[in-house]
Amino acid sequence: MRGFGEFVGRGLRDACRTVARIAGVALAVAVSIGVAHAQSPNNPPAAKPEVMENCPGLVAHNRLPLVPTAFQRAALDADQVRITFVGHATFLIESPQLVRIATDYNDYVRPPVLPDIITMNHAHDTHYTDFPDPAIKHVLRGWGESPDKLALYDLQYRDVRVRNVPTNIRNWSGGTERYGNSIFIFETANLCIAHLGHLHHTLTQQQLNEIGRPDVVMAPVDGNLTLDLDGMMEVLAALKPSIIIPMHFFNPFTLARFLDRASRQWEVERAEIPSFIVSKATLPPHPKVLVMPGH
Repeated sequence: MRGFGEFVGRGLRDACRTVARIAGVALAVAVSIGVAHAQSPNNPPAAKPEVMENCPGLVAHNRLPLVPTAFQRAALDADQVRITFVGHATFLIESPQLVRIATDYNDYVRPPVLPDIITMNHAHDTHYTDFPDPAIKHVLRGWGESPDKLALYDLQYRDVRVRNVPTNIRNWSGGTERYGNSIFIFETANLCIAHLGHLHHTLTQQQLNEIGRPDVVMAPVDGNLTLDLDGMMEVLAALKPSIIIPMHFFNPFTLARFLDRASRQWEVERAEIPSFIVSKATLPPHPKVLVMPGH
């Protein structure tokens, strides 16, 4: 059985790498044309806890329709953030002062510009690298040296604050790696953006309180390697974001399965390009799922 598990594990890792490489090629073309509920034994089920009203330290404003924009490096207004889907679980987040953050930075698909800050997660090598570019100013690994030395960050860099909430993950033998994943939260321009990483279990009330009320959430929706579909819907309902961006899906069927469930609760919009600009004032009046092109 162990040999079979290792064989399956290698196959899944190879699939992740292939999808990531394809996403990287697709993003390069776009730039050139201008454009499980697998409950961890350390995290028992909770009775659908509710999240706090706002991300800690942030104040809600009036909300208007979402404003998409072309993929570009143009300057931003003081209240704007640009979010670009690079592929798989990697996004490029840019602040008003053009601080650049890359999530789940890895060796297979990277943003077209050098980020100032990178975040990584530990589940698969399509979510981290052991060889980040030495010119990157801040490398934030979402796992600690041991369960007793978990990774905890609260970084302030120019107009961006980055912090994390550690969560557990499954390992390849079916056990639990305590604090092997981090939910990273980015605060800038009065917005709160949360990247759920390789989330494997629903969230406790304490974790929800630590995250706060995010405006934008990047959510893994494969329903298999990460949290199952029922669990992910529970997490998103508890977080109550204004914008949900699906990530970590491997084919149109997987994405469609998530969108079918999500459309029963929220509006679904498909973007034409993998980048948009958002501000507190342009958040949608009702929660919506924003599907960005690519994998």
